[in-house]
Amino acid sequence: MTQDANEPTGSPFTAYERRKASSDSVMNNPLGGHFGILGLSAEAWLAAIVENSDDAIVSKTVNGIITSWNRSAERLFGFSAAEAVGRHISIIIPDDRLHEEDTIINHIRNGRRIEHFETIRQHKDGTLLDISLTISPVRDKNGEIVGASKIARDISERKRMVERQRLMLREMHHRIKNLFAIVSALISVSERSAEAPGSSFANDLRARVAALAAAQNFVLKESEGGSDGHASTSLFGLIDAILSAHQDKNGARIVVSGEDVSVNNAVLTSLALLLHEFATNAIKYGSLSVNGGRVEIEVSRNNGLALTWTEVDGPPARVPEGAAGFGSELERMTIASLRGSLRREWRPDGVRILVEIPDQLPRR
Repeated sequence: MTQDANEPTGSPFTAYERRKASSDSVMNNPLGGHFGILGLSAEAWLAAIVENSDDAIVSKTVNGIITSWNRSAERLFGFSAAEAVGRHISIIIPDDRLHEEDTIINHIRNGRRIEHFETIRQHKDGTLLDISLTISPVRDKNGEIVGASKIARDISERKRMVERQRLMLREMHHRIKNLFAIVSALISVSERSAEAPGSSFANDLRARVAALAAAQNFVLKESEGGSDGHASTSLFGLIDAILSAHQDKNGARIVVSGEDVSVNNAVLTSLALLLHEFATNAIKYGSLSVNGGRVEIEVSRNNGLALTWTEVDGPPARVPEGAAGFGSELERMTIASLRGSLRREWRPDGVRILVEIPDQLPRR
């Protein structure tokens, strides 16, 4: 491109860009060759645009010495213009990224523009910044490359959003994989018990899958409510989501007490199945099968999660006779997957179930 003889050395704009800005503004400006009521020249107007740009705009020599530094560069990197101009551009480059400057300078010396180069730069206080760089050669009036202009845009927030999305996708993948594994196990166990007297394969399986769906819906609402992608869920909230259909209008039929703890979402579906099994048995045989019966759930932390399910004012609890049924087999598998323990106490007015789950749970 032919250079204007009046083009100032080190200008971050080409003669064509200045002429274009000038002609466009004259066409739209009744004051003629000046810009607005301030009476700025084209060069001064463009300099004002650079100074007030939301992007950090920096110019430097081919040797990397900073020659201009706008206000956004001050905000982004922490150095004032007085501190930065005259110093080497490496003041904002981390040690492990210094090699990038050699590559950039080689491109500039060969007249090549670099667009949207994502990298890391450094604030005056040492904080690392994710930025996107666009770098253009700057030529003198003879067309010789004498430096470069850099536009730096902070993309830290965008990077954080991408990372949050990546973590959420990983969590979703893990959760869906667990759901498929659990549903597969449900079908296998249900199939084995389908021929038992009084069994209702379809209804039992449908109810258990519905419990899983309730748990997942609850987690989704928690995430939309601002959990910021953290992979944990309120246990009290989960209990309410699974058992609310069995609660009375006064909230007295199922009473939850103790410490509300955050439950790792990796084990949430397993806990949902356990709660569903406990409630199903209570409705069929326990305290929820009679008027006035109730369930008391107590949660505590003691080197892990401890949950006690106590049925009160119900029929006497009796040890089941014969082989373990569908629900018992499902409980056994679920507790095993959590590396936890479960034991029952058979009491005159209802069963008491004690569940303990260790703090550190391996991801499957």
